[in-house]
Amino acid sequence: MTVQDPDVVATSGAVSAATTSPRNGQLGLTVRTVTESVTVVSVSGEVDMLTAPQLRADVLRHIDAGTTVVLDMSGVSFLGSAGLAVLVEAAQQGKRRGAAFRVVAVERAVTRPLAATGLGEVFSVFESVDAALAADEAR
Repeated sequence: MTVQDPDVVATSGAVSAATTSPRNGQLGLTVRTVTESVTVVSVSGEVDMLTAPQLRADVLRHIDAGTTVVLDMSGVSFLGSAGLAVLVEAAQQGKRRGAAFRVVAVERAVTRPLAATGLGEVFSVFESVDAALAADEAR
């Protein structure tokens, strides 16, 4: 027997969930290249076991390219354990590749799991994209 989540909408073709506004069970991703070496990935919606693989693929692709990745999670309404695992993997991959990985977290849905697990201390967490981008200038 197969159970399918009624909130998950399959997409195909040129328009995908990454380019549309998220509904329950979907993830919205917007990628913006700030400079040749800095990419901002803005996330909205729920990051759970259904959507985490999409986030993982997108974030790791940019880290593998050796760019600084700022993951803007200010639009995230839920962050589950699968999403936390993506953040840990991205931070580890960034260290291996020599790429900076920064997280923007302002919503309680994100800050609370980060604080509860202690992961807010593991990687760089900022209150805004501008603050995360300014971290390069401060060095």
